[in-house]
Amino acid sequence: MLKWQRGGCYSSWCETGWYSSPAVADLDSDGAPEVIASAYSIVALDGATGALEWRVASGYDRASPGASSVGRTWPGIVIADVDGNGDLEIVTAHGGGWVSVYNHLGYFEPGWPQRPTSSELRGLSTADLENDGSLEIIVTAAISSRTNTWVLEHTGVVRSGWPQLNNDSGYAWGVYNANVAVGDLDGDSLAELVVPSDVHYICAYEANGIQMPASSIYGANKAWGKVGVWENLAVELRGWGTCEAGDPRAERYRPNFAHGAALIADFDGNGLNEVAVVGNVYDCIPGYPSRYNGPFLFNADRSRFNASGFDWSSTPMDTGAPVSEDYNVIENNQPNPVAADLDGDGGLELLFSSYDGRVHAFWLDKTEHGAWPFSVYSPAEGTYRFASEPAVADLDNDGHAEVIFASWTQKGSNKTGKLHVLDYLGNPLHEVNLPLAFGSANWNGALAAPTLANIDADPDLEVALNTAHSGIVAYDLPGTGAARLLWQTGRGNYWRDASPLRWVTASHRSLLPLLYR
Repeated sequence: MLKWQRGGCYSSWCETGWYSSPAVADLDSDGAPEVIASAYSIVALDGATGALEWRVASGYDRASPGASSVGRTWPGIVIADVDGNGDLEIVTAHGGGWVSVYNHLGYFEPGWPQRPTSSELRGLSTADLENDGSLEIIVTAAISSRTNTWVLEHTGVVRSGWPQLNNDSGYAWGVYNANVAVGDLDGDSLAELVVPSDVHYICAYEANGIQMPASSIYGANKAWGKVGVWENLAVELRGWGTCEAGDPRAERYRPNFAHGAALIADFDGNGLNEVAVVGNVYDCIPGYPSRYNGPFLFNADRSRFNASGFDWSSTPMDTGAPVSEDYNVIENNQPNPVAADLDGDGGLELLFSSYDGRVHAFWLDKTEHGAWPFSVYSPAEGTYRFASEPAVADLDNDGHAEVIFASWTQKGSNKTGKLHVLDYLGNPLHEVNLPLAFGSANWNGALAAPTLANIDADPDLEVALNTAHSGIVAYDLPGTGAARLLWQTGRGNYWRDASPLRWVTASHRSLLPLLYR
């Protein structure tokens, strides 16, 4: 049920919304939550009505109300107590290389903003890398360089050992999506960073910037970033393929991770975290044609997951050919992986939206159960449609999760996308048209993952969406007062670290910006 629309818009148009998921928090501690979102400017909206409380241009604060925006906002809004003083901060990253930390009123915290690069920042996460009570801020850039990742202290100073990659421990290039995942991979109670980028390699770093070691099966003294990913494990172990036309597929198919986001989660519940990454598997012959979005599951030592009776030594293949990769036709799909227990059996499923126009859900047996995958695109309609990263929650608390996502349409279609709610087996429960574009735009929908939160005084959840051309919109979800949140928003949570929530219920939602696990 549509609650309000055009949040943050002007009298006759709205800023173009990208892949940035909104956040929800009671910024001023008055008992009424705000929705914080950004397309270009950053807005705080009254959760109950969508009314504008304040606006700042991206990269500026409220002390400079006439300043121009420094660029669009690609990654989700971070809400966290960055400096450990008990108050919430807002962290944003933008085009032009700017990263900002604001207080709850929209004014800069001391030491901010910072500009670690002039290239657009497409990744933003926070983490307490050394368990000292203050958070580090991690940004990645769409840059023509292997130095693509910066870690900044809460004061704005670049952390010792960063940026990376600035040595010969691996291969990397630009990061063109919110790709970073942060979590404890090796069981030392400290966080590690996994950074896929525009190569067929994945870098993984300790908090001090040193590359994590890979399994000896790949050769002596190799780090994560020195082991290329191939579709075929035998070729991956050898370390190279021929990339010659006419040679077997095993010699030619490998994934690129320019838009290949990672996540860190314990999929089989054995107490050890794994890394899931979705890559664009392509044929490495000249022309590099894309074939499908392929999911990969790795252990902490970079070997492929094979445990608890589930073997990912070979991966799901041919999940679906691309409908389009031309953003002049339709804005690109971002295959951000999501981990959630859909069926209530204690194991996690792996979900992602693909450039084949479908949302996929893989169980650990490497198959899609029930009605999965679910297609938002129908060739008979004659209009391309893509789906956002999903959010996941057990809305009716019956032990089975629902999957919530948005979709968007082809440019020039004069159509709009939908808000989709599916059951755990991929059957549609609700499909509601999003508002039409407001202003002169000729298409609409939402590229960013939905955010699930209680934004008003009733006990139920709402869905907040950053749409492309109708501003921030909100939908009521009646009867969800006892819902359990599993993957709340883009990249899982308000720290945007790509790790799942731990069965957060209604009574704990107010703590999510501070303690989300």
